[in-house]
Amino acid sequence: MSPGGRDRANLDAILTTAARDRKRLDSHALGAFSLTLLGVASVVGAGIFVVTGDAAAHYAGPAVLISFVLAGIVAGLTALCYAELASSIPAAGSTYSYAFAAFGPFIGWFIGWDLLLEYLFAASTVAVGWSGYLVSLCDSIGIHLPHDLVNAPFGSDAGLINLPALAIMLLTSGALYLGTKESAIANNSMVALKLLILLVVVVVGVFYISDANLEPFVPKHEGGFGDFGWTGVLRGAGIVFFAYIGFDAVSTAAAEARNPRRTVPIGLLGTVLIATAIYLAVGFVLTGMLNYRQLGVADPIAAAVHAAGPNLEWLLRATDVAAVVGLASTVLVTLYGQTRIFMRMSEDGMLPPAFGKVGAKTKTPHFSILVCGVAGGIVAALVPLSVLGELISIGTLLAFIIVSSGVVVLRRRYPDLERPFRVPALPLVAAAAILSSLALMATLPGATWIRLAVWALIGICIYFFYARRHSGEKMRALAEEGSA
Repeated sequence: MSPGGRDRANLDAILTTAARDRKRLDSHALGAFSLTLLGVASVVGAGIFVVTGDAAAHYAGPAVLISFVLAGIVAGLTALCYAELASSIPAAGSTYSYAFAAFGPFIGWFIGWDLLLEYLFAASTVAVGWSGYLVSLCDSIGIHLPHDLVNAPFGSDAGLINLPALAIMLLTSGALYLGTKESAIANNSMVALKLLILLVVVVVGVFYISDANLEPFVPKHEGGFGDFGWTGVLRGAGIVFFAYIGFDAVSTAAAEARNPRRTVPIGLLGTVLIATAIYLAVGFVLTGMLNYRQLGVADPIAAAVHAAGPNLEWLLRATDVAAVVGLASTVLVTLYGQTRIFMRMSEDGMLPPAFGKVGAKTKTPHFSILVCGVAGGIVAALVPLSVLGELISIGTLLAFIIVSSGVVVLRRRYPDLERPFRVPALPLVAAAAILSSLALMATLPGATWIRLAVWALIGICIYFFYARRHSGEKMRALAEEGSA
């Protein structure tokens, strides 16, 4: 066994599997441009089309812009940590693989289980938002979909099933099944259209901003923590952090990226910078066009444009098109990330072997895609948006804390590990990322913490009943193969 004992064996096993993945997957499917657009597709999705309005209406008012800045700082600090880890451990498992290398199999499993909240449930959440915009688009052209077939059976506006949300989950899963390069081409086209229409919304919407809608910029505190005021801005940051979820999807593409040690860090950092600029521009126009209390709807951009009057009827339809196309790309990329994490966990013995099998022709993990599409579709069809968003935010923040800690641990434990990208002032950056993530987690409702605890308990049970026993032998074999 190489120096470093069992911990080094974990790292050797991960690097061995990463090299093997590049041979059996399409390892030249994604360049720096496609990786950045993959990240933008994941980040500029439900956050801008759905969550922005909810955070403004219920927590921060026009000061949701400050919430975005705070959340963006947390995302930026964490993205630096991700960039170093991606350059030194170019594995498809993303946070799971980094946690495994730094802290061992238990923490690796725990974060892999936690990532289900970030990716699979995030895809379901975006699918619910996509459904809302599809209904709006259909209404604008005179097609009225039945209420009971476009709403989940729970929540304030209950129906029977959210059928469009289920449909988009299955359609994007089908696209992923066909191949990574083909999916990337479709994603790039959808992202380009989405960004073009958002640019038009900003340029045109500026002329319809009312100063009255932006006052007071920070609404008066109305009661408990988070009910407007500056505590509302902080809670809003915790909620809109959902908007930044997905930039780490870039790191899940390491096995299918050209020169991943260089291109993946570019994709990670480029995604956060581009997304922050877009969120601030659109958020300013959105809260300026319509009073913040009226933005707590499934399609806030459409609501703001509609409030401007009949002169912008053409833009109303364009924004609905942007949302329908853009959110579809977000579902696609988010599902992509989850399937690759499942694939990696299977290769480490954490999940049954079927999750890691790759089709000879398409070079995609078929079974993982099928499971994610069906499971995520069921969640999207039955669970309301508000519950999903808060649960995803806390799960992602927890993963970010592990990554920010892991980069410090690996830097000290393996100083000679190849690192094409290194975090500047690492202890300070990592500490700031950890503390800011903890601060955002503290702003989330208590019920969200309870749901996280229940989710974690289920994951721990699975680990001790299945993953622990199966992963030990697999990792030892991989480590011996790597050091041979």
